[in-house]
Amino acid sequence: MLESILGSLNCERVLVYLIARNEGYARGIARFFETSLGPVQKQLEKLEAGGVLFSRLVGRTRLYAFNPRYPFFQELRGLLEKVLSFYPEEMREELLMNRRRPRRRGKPL
Repeated sequence: MLESILGSLNCERVLVYLIARNEGYARGIARFFETSLGPVQKQLEKLEAGGVLFSRLVGRTRLYAFNPRYPFFQELRGLLEKVLSFYPEEMREELLMNRRRPRRRGKPL
């Protein structure tokens, strides 16, 4: 949807993933969208250099999140939330469901 404005589909994917989950890492984003890792890393680096994102190390993993000091953060957030509302329902639910812990053994589905 925003590919023509942002210049690349991977940039849109990175931003939508981060708006839905608040933070993420390159390999996780690439796996979710079933794309190669290189272009996702490139977009994350470009957005961090532009001040849109910031990163921090957690162990050996570099986590990215939106920079709240970015001057157009609120406007960008509104636009990305609108874009997310146009994604297919199953993709939107999968993006918004952020399970980190495994299910308890024996727990019914």
